[in-house]
Amino acid sequence: MAATTHTVSNQAPPLLGYDVFGADRVLTEAVERHLPAQVLDEARDALATLGRSAGSAQAAEWGTQANENPPRLRTHDRYGNRVDEVEFHPAWHRLLGHAVTAGLTDAWDRPGGHVRRAAGFLVWTQAEAGHGCPLSMTHAAVPALRTDPAVAAVWEPLLTSHVYEEELRAPGEKAGALLGMGMTEKQGGTDVRSNTTRAEPLAEEGAYLLTGHKWFCSAPMSDGFLVLAQAPGGLSCFLLPRVLPDGSRNPFAIQRLKDKLGNRSNASAEVEFDGTWARLIGEEGRGVRTIIDMVAATRLDCVTGSAALMRQAVAQAVHHTSYRGAFGGPLVDKPLMRNVLADLALESEAATVLAMRLAAAYDDGGGSEAAFLRIAVPAAKYWVTKRCTPLVVEALECLGGNGYVEESGMPRLLREAPLNSIWEGSGNVQALDVLRALQREPLALNAYLQEVGLARGADHRLDRAIKDLLTELADLAGIEARARRVVERLALVLQGSLLVRWAPPEVADAFCASRLGGDGGAVFGTLPHSLDLAAVVARARPVED
Repeated sequence: MAATTHTVSNQAPPLLGYDVFGADRVLTEAVERHLPAQVLDEARDALATLGRSAGSAQAAEWGTQANENPPRLRTHDRYGNRVDEVEFHPAWHRLLGHAVTAGLTDAWDRPGGHVRRAAGFLVWTQAEAGHGCPLSMTHAAVPALRTDPAVAAVWEPLLTSHVYEEELRAPGEKAGALLGMGMTEKQGGTDVRSNTTRAEPLAEEGAYLLTGHKWFCSAPMSDGFLVLAQAPGGLSCFLLPRVLPDGSRNPFAIQRLKDKLGNRSNASAEVEFDGTWARLIGEEGRGVRTIIDMVAATRLDCVTGSAALMRQAVAQAVHHTSYRGAFGGPLVDKPLMRNVLADLALESEAATVLAMRLAAAYDDGGGSEAAFLRIAVPAAKYWVTKRCTPLVVEALECLGGNGYVEESGMPRLLREAPLNSIWEGSGNVQALDVLRALQREPLALNAYLQEVGLARGADHRLDRAIKDLLTELADLAGIEARARRVVERLALVLQGSLLVRWAPPEVADAFCASRLGGDGGAVFGTLPHSLDLAAVVARARPVED
């Protein structure tokens, strides 16, 4: 065959060898905005190091290998002994180890810790998203464990450690540990109060034996798990270690691994407890209250993880169209493609700005910020995670057939996109949670209105949207049937207010026109043509040409 037929032209080079953090103007601005001055330089240096790793060919290869070689369940050893271990490809361990070393499970006691961690999580998730599950749960478990100071004294240093050790050993023999979670059962799903796992108290104070099953147990290779079970005093929270202090294995039968749509590098399992030792965390009958802070923190990671997927999808689309020629010029400069890219960039920027604002609220502590989070987290989780999938679909389409093949990485992003909308409560669960806060916690609504009110008067479309939202909230008749509509407006108004305050005028103008002013269509690429769309796209470009 003639060599001339193999000439390759008009193809974009792979988006590799760049700083994922430094090339993201929206994220770098958020870090500068929210971090205390005394830690800013050190944090920027660490994030830049992580960003270069995330954008490297090596990390890309790890991500591919971890997904092409999913985890395998090994129930028994060669002699027939039950071991219940999950084996992962070495690339998974490299990804997870790199993340732990970078401090992505360590936020609670560092100045600006949640902002630093959220930024790092957003950066490193773009290398590979599946291993974010154990990172998220390990980080989020800390508040629940702190309800028992003796337990926290043992486990918290392990969970916040920057040392990754993959082997299962007793906690006292490890320098770092990971924690998973098991709440969902097949007969109840989200209705955790229908839990049937039994917890029988032992003579030792705080010790119980568990009997039952979990339909979804996340990250079953972890060193321990927070689980819910029915104790004599009602539904309670327990810490279940995989290895007991004497080095023996706690009964923990992994029946099978889930065959999932995406998230294929990560293991999710069905597990059975039969006389499994566990330690009570918090009070009997207060299990949901004990574990709720863990749920809230993982919901924030759902927002951040979706923002990461959106950012990577937009970066790939802008990069591809910048190099791809069509109809006499670069595809990125064609008016209709520019409209699509600008619309995608708006969605991505709004998601990132919101995620980082929520992380900053965690750093600021209690009071009005805690009240603000009560509404803002489930509203953001509802909206941002739902916007992720259509955005990734549209970004993939920007690459055309090139985006539909596995080698582009876009199909993996697409398979991952729906996960965060389901994990830690699907859309209806989030909407109903916001309604509970609106009806029972007036301080939460006051804190939300104070936040969006900081932008009042800066854009007439935002002002009108706030007014309409207040009218919607004043009518509580049949509000459950309107819950999705209400929560969507809460999220959009909050995003609009943040962009009006912090984004360049062209970004805020385009967002308010299309998302709040009604001057946009039902699909991406329907922004008003009179806007400065070129500036919006240029802001989203991952590397300078």
